[in-house]
Amino acid sequence: MRLGVSTAVLALVAAPAIAQTAPDAPGPAAASSPSAQGDVSVTIYANDLALVQDTRRITLPRGTSRQEFPDVSARIRPETVTLAAPGAAIVEQNFDYDLLSPGKLMDKAVGQTVTVVRTNPATGAETRESARVLANNGGTIVQIGNRIEVLGENAHVVFPSLPAGLRARPTLSITLDAEAAGARPVTLSYLSRGLGWKADYVALFDERAGKLDVQGWVTLSNTSGTTFTNARTLLVAGTVGDGQDDGYRPNRFGVPRPPRGSQPGTETSGREQLGDFYVYPLSGRTTIASAQTKQVSFLNAAGVPAAKVYFYRNPWLGKRDEAASVDTVLKFSSSKNGGLGDALPAGTVRVYMRDVRGSPQFIGESAIPHTPMGSALALKTGEAFDVKILPVVEKREKVGDTRWRTTMRYTVTNARAEGVTVELAQAGLDSWWHDTRIVDESQKSERADADEAVWHVAVPANGSASLTATFDTRY
Repeated sequence: MRLGVSTAVLALVAAPAIAQTAPDAPGPAAASSPSAQGDVSVTIYANDLALVQDTRRITLPRGTSRQEFPDVSARIRPETVTLAAPGAAIVEQNFDYDLLSPGKLMDKAVGQTVTVVRTNPATGAETRESARVLANNGGTIVQIGNRIEVLGENAHVVFPSLPAGLRARPTLSITLDAEAAGARPVTLSYLSRGLGWKADYVALFDERAGKLDVQGWVTLSNTSGTTFTNARTLLVAGTVGDGQDDGYRPNRFGVPRPPRGSQPGTETSGREQLGDFYVYPLSGRTTIASAQTKQVSFLNAAGVPAAKVYFYRNPWLGKRDEAASVDTVLKFSSSKNGGLGDALPAGTVRVYMRDVRGSPQFIGESAIPHTPMGSALALKTGEAFDVKILPVVEKREKVGDTRWRTTMRYTVTNARAEGVTVELAQAGLDSWWHDTRIVDESQKSERADADEAVWHVAVPANGSASLTATFDTRY
């Protein structure tokens, strides 16, 4: 399945919900300086990394020659450069990243003679004097005759020539040794930082119908300092190794736990794959301009079954002086039958609902990881205004050398005009206090796992409900 560049505004949600995009074509400055790139392909990964492949046609003399390749990425990783040149071998390569700018130009002029041009603000008359640049540290200091001056805003500098080593555009220079003279295509390949993408999802939830409409967008960003013109573009969903991961992963005690209900799927998507990653090709070529954000539609699903639930996770011995709002959770699936029907790249899901006037209003957002097709998703969208819970420790006593007995009471209140069910999870049963048993409870629980017991508490409209549970723990 290929992506198409979308120009339509998402019909489900008002236009401000979608980030603005820069135009495809470079601006006038870029147009006046044609790119030296050839046939460009860009493969963009989600972790600020891209593979650029640029095929250009060059003419080589026989023997050794230095060839320059302007318009490479300003954030190129030079150690990753390879060049496929039929009948020629690489002798040496250099990346010239000292780009032309007013500051760099003045830095290179230190110790040199320049012309200082001053403009009289009252008359507009110009005067010119020769000056020697002494320093350029937080300001430009020059010597004119026997006096030392700091240049002000009514003066500018004229340089006799462009200093050596400064480039107007990022340039890779490669020394090649050709077996024979002649023109030939060469393919330059390299990895670059500054190109990345992420997924953004806009979801419109109809609570009464229990349905969800979802639009998925790929958001590309280019901070590489270089425009890639008319490029074939592939997006790779998944995290590729980049040599910066030490293998450490925080344990469960340092990571906030999401609402219950998310579960990875086991269905295979029909999308193109590259090893263990999914590939999202853009249909047709596109220009990825420098300092640009571009959005491309890749998912459009309507009428997906979805439900809102209420959830609260209480930490071990968690108690409150005032009632807390429970979480509002949206549950749906990415399965082929009865779900979104696709693998979902990591990104942010932003959820909207229509108000009484029929206008979509934002109600919350949640991040999702790379999600296989067939997964169950439970996303926290916010905290309920009218549904609250008050957990208290009613009693805690030592009943043996190593055992404690703890009684908890949970009171749930509901100010809504309809009844609700709150999924209440008591956590920490196996984090530090092992061999935990529930010896008494006012409502039957289910043991979701070794660490949590779960109750489904029905609360009437404009009413309250409570339950108690007594735990026997070691330590």
